[in-house]
Amino acid sequence: MTMTATSRGTSSVDGSVDGQTDWVATARRLGTDLEPGVADRDRDGAIAVAGFEQLRATGLSRALVPIDFGGGGASHEEMGDVLRELARYDPATAVAFSMHAHVLGAQVWRHHHGLDASAVFAKVVDGAILISTGASDWVGSTGTARRVDGGYRVSARKGPASACEVGQILVTSIRWEDGPDGPQVLHCAVPFAADGVRIDPTWDTLGMRATGSHTVVLDDVFVPDAAVSLVRPADQWAPIWNTVLGVALPLIMAAYLGIADRAVELATAAAAGRSEPPVFQLVGEMMNAYTTATDTVAAMFAASDNFRFANTDDLAARTLSRKTVAADALIDTVRLAIEVAGGYGYTRQSDLERLYRDIHGCLFHPLGRAKQTQFTGRVTVGVSPI
Repeated sequence: MTMTATSRGTSSVDGSVDGQTDWVATARRLGTDLEPGVADRDRDGAIAVAGFEQLRATGLSRALVPIDFGGGGASHEEMGDVLRELARYDPATAVAFSMHAHVLGAQVWRHHHGLDASAVFAKVVDGAILISTGASDWVGSTGTARRVDGGYRVSARKGPASACEVGQILVTSIRWEDGPDGPQVLHCAVPFAADGVRIDPTWDTLGMRATGSHTVVLDDVFVPDAAVSLVRPADQWAPIWNTVLGVALPLIMAAYLGIADRAVELATAAAAGRSEPPVFQLVGEMMNAYTTATDTVAAMFAASDNFRFANTDDLAARTLSRKTVAADALIDTVRLAIEVAGGYGYTRQSDLERLYRDIHGCLFHPLGRAKQTQFTGRVTVGVSPI
């Protein structure tokens, strides 16, 4: 991954590179605007509503949409750079935004593979923020659905749903226990404005407190057939997850890499002018972990081939392995940054304390270590991932 888009060309004062939008510079400007309120939002858990308004206004929310559909035509890696840069200033907003980015990115993957994604592109270009519930759904999904004329009536509690307070479209799945061929799962999109949709403010956590990852409640919501994108057997592995993992995990981990960027910057400043041998050793260990994390996330993007990867179990298994390796290295990086800074890094007066809490959020994106190692092990020996 490149640290800034300016490495790809000559940057101008209007935020463009060789006539194209410099998305990383745009993210940096937004990040510096949001940074003064980060500590307050961390304390009260409020999402940066104004930040998401600016994500729309600056075009970042539609940057991944192909140019032919009215978007910015940003690449997978460029969006990773955007999330990484934004997270240096406001980690919670960056991680929450990565949820929108990865749902949109899955549609870009569909587009590159000859599938129609124009309806979603149009909604995003019009300003929609997409909200994902994939982490809580996974293979079996949750909720209930019953067939009615023209669609389904669905009920569920879906959480965490990051940025749900500022979203327009919920991208989710519902378990349909009484499907004609046995239990099935409906993948669908539900407008937040639909009757029966509400938000239960349940998010109160150690870190990533300002992501607004509350629970979305669906109470007998009508989902028309046109809003259902896929019906698949429940409790069985489906290729859609290979696509989601290949698109989502590089973007999500790029946001967490931005947290490590900031932690390394603060720790290096704290070490300046000090000559104690243990300080040099700690800085060296920190850089080992940081290099591992940086290189691993870069490998995730390289394997995704800018949304052109084949959605195979092997690709998903490698992506998940890299996610675990990157998560361990990122957490070690920020832990060692606090040790470099000394006791001050453990206080609420230090940004490192918040960064250390926030970085642990990477553990809870799919898949956790135990599930990941089983998944990768099963794929390696040639059996179904689950």
